Amino acid sequence: MEKTKKIKLFVGLSYLIILSVFLFLFFSKFSLQEITSYDFIRENRSYFIQLKNSNLFLVSIIFLILTILWVFPFLGFGSPIAFIGGFILGKWIGTIVVVLGLSIGATFLYIFGNYFLKDLIREKFLDRFKNLETKFKNSEFIYLLIYRFIGGIPWQLSCLLPTIFNVRISNFFFASFIGIIPQIFLAVSIGSGLEKVIDQNSEVPGIQDIIFSSEIYIPILFFLCLVLITIFLRKFFYKS
Repeated sequence: MEKTKKIKLFVGLSYLIILSVFLFLFFSKFSLQEITSYDFIRENRSYFIQLKNSNLFLVSIIFLILTILWVFPFLGFGSPIAFIGGFILGKWIGTIVVVLGLSIGATFLYIFGNYFLKDLIREKFLDRFKNLETKFKNSEFIYLLIYRFIGGIPWQLSCLLPTIFNVRISNFFFASFIGIIPQIFLAVSIGSGLEKVIDQNSEVPGIQDIIFSSEIYIPILFFLCLVLITIFLRKFFYKS
């Protein structure tokens, strides 16, 4: 128990230190007013698009590494990085890079949890998710795939909960990679649509211009349908 407390303290302090250093370096270069201005977003959009066009492979690799770090050790979740990925890399390449980065980062987080937090996770969550233990034993990959697809659990916790069931690392990675594709593709599509809206408007676009752009409302509608489907499936998957 004492060892678990020390690990939690170390992880928490490390996360706060890394996050504080990042925020300090970022805001020492940019003010809050700058990064929230439309001109700042539009100018940096042009910079990233030019950079992508000149060296797509390098930009994709850098973004992949940042996505992995976003998940582990920064413990970020998928939506923000998916929007940014679509904004910078476009719909298709953005989806591939973000899905791969999130899957690798999630796998690193799972491995970390399996080595250092397993007892704590079992103590806190085994009773609540006991009904899943049999399902995972019967068909580990299939149920991991469904588990990843339907979500319903905070991203960081969803990466750690499978430690309870001793799932194989390869199954965790491939189930994560395949299972998160639909929601990430839709989020990336929205980010890509926002980039196109900004490209077409030198002034701040109105909310109607954004919402009624086909690049925005179509993926949003599909995303809402996906949410309804996953809510329906969760009732069967997580029931006792």
